[in-house]
Amino acid sequence: MGGKKNEDQAAFGKPVKYDPSFRGPIKNRGCTDVICCILFLLFILGYIVVGIVAWMYGDPRQVLYPRNSTGAYCGVGQNKDKPYLLYFNIFSCILSTNIITVVENGLQCPTPQQVFESLKQELCPSFLLPSTPALGRCFPWSNVTSPELPGITGNISEAISGLIDSLNVRDISVKIFEDFAQSWYWILVALGVALVLSLLFILLLRLVAGPLVLVLILGVLGVLAYGIYYCWEEYRVLRDKGASISQLGFTTNLSAYSSVQETWLAALIVLAVLEGILLLMLIFLRQRIRIAIALLTEASKAVGQMMSTMFYPLVTFVLLLICIVYWAMTALYLATSGQPQYIFWAPNASLPSCEEVLVNTSCDPMAQPVNSSCPGLMCVFQGYLSTGLVQRSLFNLQIYGVLGLFWTLNWVLALGQCVLAGAFASFYWAFHKPRDIPTFPLSSAFIRTLRYHTGSLAFGALILTLVQIARVILEYIDHKLRGVQNPIARCIMCCFKCCLWCLEKFIKFLNRNAYIMIAIYGKNFCVSAKNAFILLMRNILRVVVLDKVTDLLLFFGKLLVVGGVGVLSFFFFSGRIQGLGEGFENPHLNYYWLPIMTSILGAYVIASGFFSVFGMCVDTLFLCFLEDLERNDGSLDRPYYMSKSLLKILGKKNETPQSNKKGKQREIRP
Repeated sequence: MGGKKNEDQAAFGKPVKYDPSFRGPIKNRGCTDVICCILFLLFILGYIVVGIVAWMYGDPRQVLYPRNSTGAYCGVGQNKDKPYLLYFNIFSCILSTNIITVVENGLQCPTPQQVFESLKQELCPSFLLPSTPALGRCFPWSNVTSPELPGITGNISEAISGLIDSLNVRDISVKIFEDFAQSWYWILVALGVALVLSLLFILLLRLVAGPLVLVLILGVLGVLAYGIYYCWEEYRVLRDKGASISQLGFTTNLSAYSSVQETWLAALIVLAVLEGILLLMLIFLRQRIRIAIALLTEASKAVGQMMSTMFYPLVTFVLLLICIVYWAMTALYLATSGQPQYIFWAPNASLPSCEEVLVNTSCDPMAQPVNSSCPGLMCVFQGYLSTGLVQRSLFNLQIYGVLGLFWTLNWVLALGQCVLAGAFASFYWAFHKPRDIPTFPLSSAFIRTLRYHTGSLAFGALILTLVQIARVILEYIDHKLRGVQNPIARCIMCCFKCCLWCLEKFIKFLNRNAYIMIAIYGKNFCVSAKNAFILLMRNILRVVVLDKVTDLLLFFGKLLVVGGVGVLSFFFFSGRIQGLGEGFENPHLNYYWLPIMTSILGAYVIASGFFSVFGMCVDTLFLCFLEDLERNDGSLDRPYYMSKSLLKILGKKNETPQSNKKGKQREIRP
């Protein structure tokens, strides 16, 4: 046994040595990963320059306002009083006999001259079908209604009319916004209920963590037991019928395998193995499960002592929103960048007086025509020039923006994890709680992290970003080559995707624990990641048990919050809850499922935000607990910082002498 222990220490490092000066997160620390910090700041500076360039050359009006056939924007500038665009009506092209032309191959749309003669109207000139606004913008499909189709009768006409009615996007959008206008305050009430439920669930864990975890484990055992019973009944019935897989053979219809006995026998064996593993874990790992429950209770106490940490996800959400909005606006401006080019156009281009002008001659739409002898001469929009430096580098700038999006998002998430870890570590390493807890632990951790560890967070975020970019590229390649790949190539592609997915999960796990060590000791990213990894490897069984118990508990919490809000929203918005008081009336909705889905989505986001804080607290306290076990031994000079419940579970205690040399009582634990 001694040899085995020495081998484990050699493989995963030696236990942490006692440091008499250590009293929690180190105050006197220096900047870490300075080179990566400088690189990150230079990258952000370049990202800002890209945004400025995009703002200078971009023109988002292209996607905000309709443009007529001359390239002018409707509702802007000289067309300020003409906000509606006239779209070409395809049914007029097909069905109007006065302008239709019959050719050898069928029907032909009107000539430019015929269209030009029909476009002499006072509205913003373009085509024949006027648009109507939706959210202040014009959409060509918003005016498509069931037309009278002369010459087309019977089922064909009804089918076309029904298809067009189903595409009446404007009517659907108006109904959706009417529903939101009538139910938005009730949606906010549902989100408030989700917030209260999430907070109560976390605070009540200090009282019911043990029984709740026990109920959840017994529930999983019960579900597996029922699955074993059901599979056995199905197997017994099919065995008596003689249904075997040898009779069925190989088929791509997977549902057919449910009618053979081997399928249920295999499911029975799998469930029985899982049931046996879980029972063995309860028997042999019961001590570690008790430790996990005690840590969950301690995490709930930490959250209760520092309630401000529960609302830190709002800061993370705002920062993430800023990063996403900045990237979206930059990408929009870059996509619409370019110098517009206008050329002369006339309906009668074949006339001698027009031929000299209409040879790709550029023009100014605000100037007068240079050749009035050409009838109907107009300066029309042709497109955007792609000869400028920005236009030639457009793809590279967009790639730079995508890299900036991923890097900044991962950095913001890393900042949140490191700040919360610093706050919760100050709770654990406070010997007399809550007296020794800093006055403003969250703000102190935030300032400390930004001042000293921006480079370390950028380093970890960059590693994760490169893996995520590789996954995106692989997904893009797979999407483009999906139709031409053979089975072997697809198998290789799936293996690469699976490997990158596993690598991303591992890096996220490693980064999370590295940020905890950075928040406590103030060392650089690589050293912190190494120390966290070998510490966890020395306690791998505790890591697995705590991780699974926490995941099970948080999954149940999310299910409780989201399910509760979803059920209440369904009964309320569907009108099944009546009689809440005089003058109260349920909102009359066109699509009652819309506010229900909005409430459920919002409840999930809120529950995820609260439980992410709780999960970070559990992980931080767990690492501190492991370090506490290795640093201290419960003596007068090296007392444990863990709670009394953890000391009792481990069978340890702190020494408490009756008196010291000065005759004063000394209390080791609060």
